[in-house]
Amino acid sequence: MPKMKTKSSAKKRFKVTGSGKIKRKHAFKSHILTKKSKKRKLALTHAALVHPSDERSVKEQLRIV
Repeated sequence: MPKMKTKSSAKKRFKVTGSGKIKRKHAFKSHILTKKSKKRKLALTHAALVHPSDERSVKEQLRIV
């Protein structure tokens, strides 16, 4: 039986916190920044947590479940 492999795209995008939650980065901060407000760009800088309804899917991709 071969090893269960982690999805490479998922391991680059998500990190597991000490309490078991999954941390992610915000999208829409790479280009076309002139029309976005300073407040919006600052909010996109900070990390966020994956929504509980998506957590199971992400954990399966990371082979945590």
